[in-house]
Amino acid sequence: MREVGEILTELRKEKGLNQKELAALLNLSVGTISNYENDVHAPDLKMLRTLADFFGVTTDYLLGRTGYRCPPETLKKYITTDYTVTNFVNIVLSLDPGSRHALITYANYLNHLRHQAAKSKKPN
Repeated sequence: MREVGEILTELRKEKGLNQKELAALLNLSVGTISNYENDVHAPDLKMLRTLADFFGVTTDYLLGRTGYRCPPETLKKYITTDYTVTNFVNIVLSLDPGSRHALITYANYLNHLRHQAAKSKKPN
């Protein structure tokens, strides 16, 4: 099971923030952020909720209890004009294993293309 500090560090870096920037956004000291990330101290329940909301993950994800990041309300979001995340998940689950594998392979390919496009747009 991953520790809270490791998860917070990963989420902060994904947002492209350093500890000082995150501390300012959350009205905390840099030392507090450092203590959380180094597992010296754990966030209290109120701060855990604040962090989960800020990073768009569940508290269970922050606590290392699950690898599922998205809050339940995300399942209701429309990913196209006709389909919610729930609709899409249900479609995926209804597929046979071979079709699921093909879909995952294609999704990974599209994600790879997206990353490549983002890299080519970054100034050197």
